[in-house]
Amino acid sequence: MALITLTTDFGNKDHFIGSVKGVIYSEIPEAKIVEISNEISPFNIAEGAYIIENAYKNFPKGSIHILGVDSEKTPEKKHLVIILDDHYFICADNGIMSLVAKRIKPKKIIEITLNNTHSSSFTLLDVFIKVATHICRGGSIDLVGKKIDKLKELYDINPILNETNKEITGNVIYIDNYENVVTNITKSIFDEFGKSRSYTINARNYKFNSIVNSYSDAIKFEIKKELRKEDGKKIAMFNKAGFLELAIYKSNPLITGGASSLFGLNYRDIITIKFD
Repeated sequence: MALITLTTDFGNKDHFIGSVKGVIYSEIPEAKIVEISNEISPFNIAEGAYIIENAYKNFPKGSIHILGVDSEKTPEKKHLVIILDDHYFICADNGIMSLVAKRIKPKKIIEITLNNTHSSSFTLLDVFIKVATHICRGGSIDLVGKKIDKLKELYDINPILNETNKEITGNVIYIDNYENVVTNITKSIFDEFGKSRSYTINARNYKFNSIVNSYSDAIKFEIKKELRKEDGKKIAMFNKAGFLELAIYKSNPLITGGASSLFGLNYRDIITIKFD
């Protein structure tokens, strides 16, 4: 039995997630459902793309991932089921899968045509779950629509490389629960463009001249604990997903604030790296 995951911008206050899970269990009582996140910022495709790109690879091959972020069908936005990296993804063609597809080419992309005859205000219930349960029962995705060749690309996930000015211009694409700020600048882009040159990372009024390997690397453990100044250390690092992240060591967002509030950084804000 394939495992079904949910990644949505529905939140947890309303009935939507309960309804989705209820319909799945009604169709397949033995289904296994994992909620990756229902707290994607409303209609934030880049945030949803970042979350699913970094979560799906930890699930078993053959898992079915339902992406309910900006998922309503329109004349400009199709519904898709995609086979990529031996996983199934059911989503709107709004660019949410472009981050994953940039690294791994999809094996097959099917435009879902099950809902061509009527309009739906709750896509996950009326369309996505039908496709997911069809796959769970061993059905072929070729039966739910027609094959297409391309996904819509989410261009604002890509940083701008300016060789003339020796500069990378990126943006904030995600702020996590600790208020750590994740940018769209990857380690591979940094290494390839930087060519081991010295650099300065600029984030509003804050500058970073070094990148550490982990949060605790900001602390000088050779100094006696009672003499260290651990809390409040600003950090630039490449996180486990390979994206440049700005953080403050052991800063509690609810008490003192985290990197986002203390640095004054929000979604889409600009981060630059200037090389010598």
